[in-house]
Amino acid sequence: MPTSASIEPLVLPTPPADEAAVLDAGGVACWSGDVRMRTYEPAEPDRFPAFFDRRVYQGSDGRVYPLPFTDRIAAEGVDRDWRAVVVENRWLRVVVLPALGGRIHAVLDKTSGADLFYRNGVIKPALVGLAGPWVSGGVEFNWPQHHRPGTYLPVETSVQRDDDGTVTVWQGDVDPLQRMRGTHGVRLRPDSAALEVVARLQNRTDEPQSFLWWANVATEAHAHYRSFFPDDVRHVADHARRAITAFPTADRPYYGVDYPNRASARLDDYADIPVPTSYMVTGTADPFFGGYDHAAGVGFVHWADHDLSPGKKQWTWGHGELGRAWDRQLSDDGRPYLELMAGVFTDNQPDFSWLAPGETRTFAQRWFPIHAIGAPQQASRDAALSVEVAEGELRLGVAASRIAEGELLVVLPGREHRLPVRLEPGRPVQRSLPAPGVASRDDVRVELLVDGAPVLVWARHDEQPTPWSATAPPEPAAIDGVDEALLTAQHLVQNRHPTRSALPYLERALALDPQDSRAHLALAEYRHRRGELDAAREHLDAAEARLTRRNLNPRTGELHHRRALLLERAGDDRGARAAFVKSGWDTGYALPARLGAARAHLRLGEAPEALEQARAAVAVDPANPAARALLVLALRRTGGDAAAELAAARAADPLDPLLAALDDDLHPLDPRTLLLVAFELERSGEPELAVRWAAGAAQAGASAFGNPAPLAHYLRARILDDPAERAAARAADRRWAFPDGLDEEGVLRDAIAAEPHDHVALGLLGQLLLGARRGDEAATVLDAAVAAGSDDPVVLRSAAIAAVNARGDLDRGDALLAAAIASAGPMPRLVFERDQLARLRGVGPFERLAALEASGAALHERDDLTVVHLGLLVDAGRAEEALTVLERRRFQPFEGGEGQVLAVFDRASLAVAAGLDPIGAAALLDAGLTAPEQLGEGRHPGDPIAERLVAAGDAHAAAGDADAARERWRRATVRLDVAPRPAREDDHWVGLAHLRLGERREAEAVWADLDRAADELEAAPLAPDYFATSLPELLLFSVDDPVGRSERVARLRELAGLGRSAA
Repeated sequence: MPTSASIEPLVLPTPPADEAAVLDAGGVACWSGDVRMRTYEPAEPDRFPAFFDRRVYQGSDGRVYPLPFTDRIAAEGVDRDWRAVVVENRWLRVVVLPALGGRIHAVLDKTSGADLFYRNGVIKPALVGLAGPWVSGGVEFNWPQHHRPGTYLPVETSVQRDDDGTVTVWQGDVDPLQRMRGTHGVRLRPDSAALEVVARLQNRTDEPQSFLWWANVATEAHAHYRSFFPDDVRHVADHARRAITAFPTADRPYYGVDYPNRASARLDDYADIPVPTSYMVTGTADPFFGGYDHAAGVGFVHWADHDLSPGKKQWTWGHGELGRAWDRQLSDDGRPYLELMAGVFTDNQPDFSWLAPGETRTFAQRWFPIHAIGAPQQASRDAALSVEVAEGELRLGVAASRIAEGELLVVLPGREHRLPVRLEPGRPVQRSLPAPGVASRDDVRVELLVDGAPVLVWARHDEQPTPWSATAPPEPAAIDGVDEALLTAQHLVQNRHPTRSALPYLERALALDPQDSRAHLALAEYRHRRGELDAAREHLDAAEARLTRRNLNPRTGELHHRRALLLERAGDDRGARAAFVKSGWDTGYALPARLGAARAHLRLGEAPEALEQARAAVAVDPANPAARALLVLALRRTGGDAAAELAAARAADPLDPLLAALDDDLHPLDPRTLLLVAFELERSGEPELAVRWAAGAAQAGASAFGNPAPLAHYLRARILDDPAERAAARAADRRWAFPDGLDEEGVLRDAIAAEPHDHVALGLLGQLLLGARRGDEAATVLDAAVAAGSDDPVVLRSAAIAAVNARGDLDRGDALLAAAIASAGPMPRLVFERDQLARLRGVGPFERLAALEASGAALHERDDLTVVHLGLLVDAGRAEEALTVLERRRFQPFEGGEGQVLAVFDRASLAVAAGLDPIGAAALLDAGLTAPEQLGEGRHPGDPIAERLVAAGDAHAAAGDADAARERWRRATVRLDVAPRPAREDDHWVGLAHLRLGERREAEAVWADLDRAADELEAAPLAPDYFATSLPELLLFSVDDPVGRSERVARLRELAGLGRSAA
């Protein structure tokens, strides 16, 4: 397979003369300009908000609201210019694309002339991202969840040049979902060949927030490329530790692959992994890992502080038909790649840590190239060491990222050697020593010394402990202890579990002890986050009653912090100030306490007291931009040197939006940031500034980030008490205006209080409540919007969703969707969703098909609607039409949603083949055994294909080719490399294949498995797999389907009976 060196070179903008001079002098140059690349543009985001309450994404909650969702990518590419920032020293050239989430697009190893990481020659997104588009290649920085919500959105950029010549390209954004702030700096030093990434993660909110960080490096995947991990890695784990296997050779089934029965089962060898597969190291004492191209003699090491960065992961689409299909979706040349991911404050996915309110977390990661030494056995922040014993010889290799004089101390049984070495990037050290009687590297100790001190040590590792694997928690009713119920609830919240709610576990804790303060505090937080403030207050009162029964000063400040937040929402600034100060008696709450108290003093006009609290906040965290901003505001009111403080704060953090606004220099790429800053200024007692920046938000316009305009007008209306601003809100463009959060809810409720029949405010509030999963409230508010005269199709659709999901009223949902279609026209999404509701309402396939074809919609504009239409065509006996579409259209699957197009393709092919002569049928069925490229999918080894194979065998038999027939039937019975799994409907055809081969005993085993699967399905709870990693359920209606399950149970038993009858 080709390596990245064979790709067309990336044509970079020419550096300015002054930067070229810096580079020639051995320094670090940095410049920006346009890079032209073939680009497959995403479509505009969907007009309608995405309420994905049932979506499992990377093992976590796939909620995307309020971010607009994109579900289509252009089929043809166009040449497009992308702004690139280039940072380069004598060893590395790094190309950053701020417009794509701040990812590193390419790193050139100037020593070898090869790309250090996998470089994609095009920008070709596929539907892999949380909000839709995602591109492969380079380095993606995933935070606060996987993949980064803004991975296909632009970030702010600033370049920092230090006195020692170090250059850092800072990039950051305010997370579109949680509104935390992440900033990463891509750094090169003049004296180092290491690429450094320095991260600052800040929780700008009042609540603790869970997060993870994975730096996602794409690497080559070909016959000579291997990932490497420390030698003490003996086991790896799947997502959420749902499965464990040995490493590097798998010793048990993993990802459904029966590795023990394969000829080779090495998980560090791409060619041995046939299906999409993740694995994460369960334990190691070492801080490094990486990848190495054994043909080119070039690789890289990742190094980070092991105490902070335990995460070491490999992902691949797999060396199989399914993987190749995804390679084609993501690149023009179809080159495969691996992902070698480095996790900080996490070692699994999902495995989230916490950021406290106001907290800023910093850390660093490093990658450096290695040459000619092979995969290393040990590495430090600046060097890597390989140790091999072969044919009585010890072979050592050292690659370094800095120039230094050093010494290798080699300890062999009974003797030692000292070998002087010169370390220099791009010039590996290679030494050989005779080692008679040395059986392996475990008998050797090697130290690399610089200035007489060891900087790297290789010695035999101690065994890592046997890893544990996770289990699903019991249902709430099965838990007998308060502590277990609360810990389970915390786990579900912390790891953002997609299908199981924490609420029943919290309620179980209260059922076991109705006064438990921990349960009441947890429920107060749960209700507060959702905006259910009255319920939050009741739980807080109950918690306070228990906590202060014997002690007026609780051990932590959480109780008073939460009390302060509720009092602040209620407009009681003095009460909030006092509660904030009391919460600060606990050092753990000192920062949010000082911030909250300073804001309250500013709102009360108490500038000297605000200055005291702001200075105290800065003392707690001098780098906190919110504290620095409050200090600036307090200094302005007290006559202090606010300008100097602001200049210093901005120099320390030039990308902070609040500081930029105070400096009259805020021009964010994300227009929602303008509204966020306006709310923060209003909270900080600066209504005039809030009105000003809200005006900017009102004029910013809609984009892929969303649309703050209506909310900005409503905020101005509240501050100014101006009916004209409410009228402007009603007249504003509402495209992608998806409100979210307590601040925006408060503004909308104030607008409705001022004008109770404001259908726009009602509609926006209903959407917000639906996005917050407060369905019953949403249904009430959305019904009021409709009653007030709203004919907005977005509101009508939202009302339909609430009617179905919150109240189970499927008929009203259908009527509202019909009204939405009447208002907007037959938009394909609305037609698709009304059809899905029709299926749930029990409408038959012929009636559904007629309704689709009478709708006037572009039925083949969307993949999901196309698949539904084609399936109904097959049901109606019009399979030829379906197959014609399938042969001509190119499909774009969502990750994890593969198989839907193939299923209708197989159904259509079988139906058409049934009407052909045997030779034609055999040819048609054989041709589709490998998925046609235009379907966008490849077959998984475990995919149901037995029916197609049996039918192909029957066709060959009818055509007189007995050998071909038996070969197809035999293939239908072979599980390939797939491990045992529960029986499913397609196994009926496996049994028939056994019968055609005369294998009655094997066939009977299949019928028994079908009966057993029916019994298990009937007894199982109606719930998704607790450990599901990717269920891209993009349907809206959360209606349990016991009838559908009963039908599946009956079908399994029917198929078992039919099989026995055929025997």
